[in-house]
Amino acid sequence: MVKSDDFYDIIVIGAGMAGASVAAELAGERRVLLLEAEGRPGYHTTGRSAALFTVAYGPPVIRALSRASLPIYLNPESPFVSHPLLKQRSVLFIARADQAGALADLSDELGDAVRPIDPERARAGMPLLRAGHVAGALLDETAADIDVNALHQHYLKMLTARGGIVRTDSGVVGLGRGGDDWRVETRNGGFRAPIVVNAAGAWADEIAAMAGVSRIGLVPKRRTALLIDPPEGVVPDHPGVWPAVVDVDEQFYIKPDAGKLLISPADETPSVPCDAQPEEIDVAICIDRIETAFDISVRRIEHKWAGLRSFVADKAPVAGYAPDAPGFFWLAGQGGYGIQSAPALSRVAAALVLRRPLPDEIAAEGVEPWMLGAERLGGGA
Repeated sequence: MVKSDDFYDIIVIGAGMAGASVAAELAGERRVLLLEAEGRPGYHTTGRSAALFTVAYGPPVIRALSRASLPIYLNPESPFVSHPLLKQRSVLFIARADQAGALADLSDELGDAVRPIDPERARAGMPLLRAGHVAGALLDETAADIDVNALHQHYLKMLTARGGIVRTDSGVVGLGRGGDDWRVETRNGGFRAPIVVNAAGAWADEIAAMAGVSRIGLVPKRRTALLIDPPEGVVPDHPGVWPAVVDVDEQFYIKPDAGKLLISPADETPSVPCDAQPEEIDVAICIDRIETAFDISVRRIEHKWAGLRSFVADKAPVAGYAPDAPGFFWLAGQGGYGIQSAPALSRVAAALVLRRPLPDEIAAEGVEPWMLGAERLGGGA
């Protein structure tokens, strides 16, 4: 156990995708410590994500960050990435006849990112769709599966290669100012730094309260997922790559996953920060919705899990210094978009931590610091 204070330039709390990526970006110029409460990084939301990359997903600032992330995904220029981070996987938004208005609204919102296709074309792309269920559909052909683990490991390895330190089993139990520095007390010792980056995911508001910093109104929401077998004789992604299919009102989604089918009721149940577990009611709702829309009869669930996706009121991320606490930097509220936007958001956050202008190529996509700052939330919850 560490007995004495260790001093760093920057301490990052939380080693999921957000914390690992910003710590890696900062480590090239500062002495960085990355703290993780669990026994391994990415145990909670990052490790439970079945992320898709799509520029047609999320509020405007997320779409801009996603566009800016795409070149990094396509060419990470990293010795720690041995295979492509993206694998082509289009997304099909489907609507019943009674959802025609919602489909029209989504088409207006997404514009050129999607194109309408008829029900026959939708069923040709996803042969398990039940006849008569789909009255209209939109296709996003820019989407792709993300290798979440490979991206996360890229950042963790980049961090240590640049001299950064990762400490697991180091949950924060105390956080306060001492002179010009923050003192962070953990289960594994005490550490000091003039700057603390709060990338604690669902626990970010709890970390802020511990530090005496105003909360940002973060609401963790549980999302349930199941892995099931395809119908007998059916091989997912054959012939051709099947799209992920999303109900236009986000009542469910389904996508192939290594020969199985990953399904979800797309639930967003408010939760306290916790090691989220699936609720049986959500599992039952998921199965009912999938069996209604697809020629699938769920006989066995191979695996089920849940994760927490955390949002503030406007569903955009928070990246910026707290207005009421010097040296306390927020990196939270990524919701369901944290993986796909991480390459650009980590570079934005690193620039803001170091009080520098945003990288030109990210600013060119329309990202501005005020869009991410905590001040936009009116000083907290």
